Amino acid sequence: QVQLQESGPGLVKPSQTLSLTCTVSGGSITTNYYYWNWIRQPPGKGLEWIGYIDYSGSTYYSPSLKSRTSISRDTSKNQFTLQLSSVTPEDTAVYYCARAPLPPDVEVLTTQYDYWGQGTQVTVSS
Repeated sequence: QVQLQESGPGLVKPSQTLSLTCTVSGGSITTNYYYWNWIRQPPGKGLEWIGYIDYSGSTYYSPSLKSRTSISRDTSKNQFTLQLSSVTPEDTAVYYCARAPLPPDVEVLTTQYDYWGQGTQVTVSS
């Protein structure tokens, strides 16, 4: 059974960089051919895909967030990390990590993901 767990600060100040880590257990993030994703849900809105890092370490980001997003991994810890720079209150959301067995669509279809973390609330406020 694969499990994903998000961790990181729950409060970030505007203009700072949001950093979250997803720790994976029950399976390796280097196993062919899985895609390890970050997804968020702002209050009162739908799910928004942020980007992924795949089994080989390649990354792909949402065009709308690409300029501010970086996803990296630590294979020794079986973790992958999201960094979102220059945050504003509009980045306030519940952030999820999730695994997809195929490259996911930019529009989030939950059927494309087989395992999710429980989500972590991040609030951007001074």
